Amino acid sequence: MIGRVENGWAWLRRAYDAPGHERHKALLVGKSALAATLAWWVSHSLLNATSPAFAPFSAVLIMNVTIYKSVWQALRYAAAVSVGVAVQAAIGFLAGPDLFAFVLVAVVALCIGQWPALGEQRSQVPTAAFFAFSTYATATTTGDKATQLGQIILLVVIGCSIGLAVNLCVAPPLRYRSAEHGLHSLASALESLLDDMADGLCTGDVDAQRAEQWRVAAESAQRAVGQARAGLDTAENSLPFNPRRLLPAHRSHLTFSRYRQTVSALERAVYQLGSLTRSLGQWRETENTYTYGPALTAYADFAASLRDIAHVIAELNSDTLAEQAQQMCELANASQEALQKVLTAAQDNELPLSDAARPYGVLVVEATRLMEEFQNTCDVLMDTAEA
Repeated sequence: MIGRVENGWAWLRRAYDAPGHERHKALLVGKSALAATLAWWVSHSLLNATSPAFAPFSAVLIMNVTIYKSVWQALRYAAAVSVGVAVQAAIGFLAGPDLFAFVLVAVVALCIGQWPALGEQRSQVPTAAFFAFSTYATATTTGDKATQLGQIILLVVIGCSIGLAVNLCVAPPLRYRSAEHGLHSLASALESLLDDMADGLCTGDVDAQRAEQWRVAAESAQRAVGQARAGLDTAENSLPFNPRRLLPAHRSHLTFSRYRQTVSALERAVYQLGSLTRSLGQWRETENTYTYGPALTAYADFAASLRDIAHVIAELNSDTLAEQAQQMCELANASQEALQKVLTAAQDNELPLSDAARPYGVLVVEATRLMEEFQNTCDVLMDTAEA
């Protein structure tokens, strides 16, 4: 119990001390609680609604990490509820509040709930229809029934409006750092893989077990590509309708084209590394016909040079981009020299590059492609830093 309390206090300290996941989560919880409270007060105390819980529920449901997504969630949720209530109203006034009418409401609402245009809110169509049916069945007069159904839609609109207002006015989320965080994770995965490959190739440890570890690490890097793209999407979606983007402190962070181009280049590099690790997995333990030691040593140096570039990308910061881009270009020049040594070693030792049964040809081809992608990444960041 004491350990859990300590962990809780540590979580709160992280949320208070520095921006990050904990602070974003705490802020979202606080804003949701505020929006729900205001929505309940309006629906219960001011409007004296029969079902006031619809308003705070709606306010919390549409609260999102970006205002752009909150707007879309609110529109889709209000549309889904309106459709569900309309289904109940149409069937209820024609067939009455009996079991047969409920079956019709359920079938129609569930069918409409498959409509992709409503996105993740489409499940709210049958939910709203069922609540509306319950409200309709308990009302006594036709006028009361119509009033209660209309009130459901009104409460949803009120809740969504309050939720949007709170999200817009109280520390509206501007998540441009998400683009950097996703890129950092991807570059860190590449750095770790290249570092291990450099160590294994330098020592000649290229057995099946080591190659399998590299293959698994390459697959993990491929998953990091998806996370990096998700971070980019979050960063871009945090800009529309957000008043904070107009502040001078944030104007330099309003474009993410350099991050998108960098992620695309690193994604291609990940696939090249995946092909490379598969080729190394076919390495023969009895390979002794050719003198491949110098070529492996040169390849290890090349992998280490790419690792150094990945390390800089893993610490990329938009505030120091110019200096880091210059450093990356210098490292890219060193990598080009390391690549040339790989090609020279393969030629001097007359390795069978055209023999499909041996990995040398693929290693040289993938090294060239990897260099192209890392060079492209350096060029993109240098161009945007100078712009």
